[in-house]
Amino acid sequence: MEEKDIRNELASIRNIMERSSKFISLSGLSGILAGIYALIGAYLAYRLIYKGPIRIYDSLSVGTYPETITYLLIIAVAVLVASLITGFILSSRQAKRKGQAIWGKISQTLLFHMATPLVTGGLLILILLSRGYYGIVTPSTLIFYGLSLISASNFTFSDVKYLGILEIILGLIAACLPGYGLLFWAIGFGVLHIVYGSMMYLKYDK
Repeated sequence: MEEKDIRNELASIRNIMERSSKFISLSGLSGILAGIYALIGAYLAYRLIYKGPIRIYDSLSVGTYPETITYLLIIAVAVLVASLITGFILSSRQAKRKGQAIWGKISQTLLFHMATPLVTGGLLILILLSRGYYGIVTPSTLIFYGLSLISASNFTFSDVKYLGILEIILGLIAACLPGYGLLFWAIGFGVLHIVYGSMMYLKYDK
């Protein structure tokens, strides 16, 4: 057997093993759109909060502007729901094109490992909000989201791990700079998603 044929055989075997052990139908385009949704949400939040030369944690404290917190939660939930719906639709199309089940054992395992840190972080953030610890919310969202990506990277593209590491680093920096949470949120969920999604789209979606 020629060397070229051996390489082709090894590539085929590697492809089969990857399909059986990892969910390879994540859509890069969904990452780009999720980033755009996040930037739109950040802009709406900015218009809502920054009505003068103030920072969010300078103006918000326990029992202050409860309607503002409600509106911010609505914006965050809307961005999350739009991102999830878009991700599901585009990943379903990608799975169909690659001949992989969108709801199989691998995707269920991926979802479990990704959801565990996310749900834990979400509950913690609700507790923080209820107690008025607004300055820790943005770092917490970035850090727990990064942890969920690293956990999920074992069951999908390894590139996801690097996005998770960047999110954690950004969250730690945000924790050192309270008052600029919205900026870090826009970078983490907006800019990084667009950059990551573009790279994934060019690498895997073509």
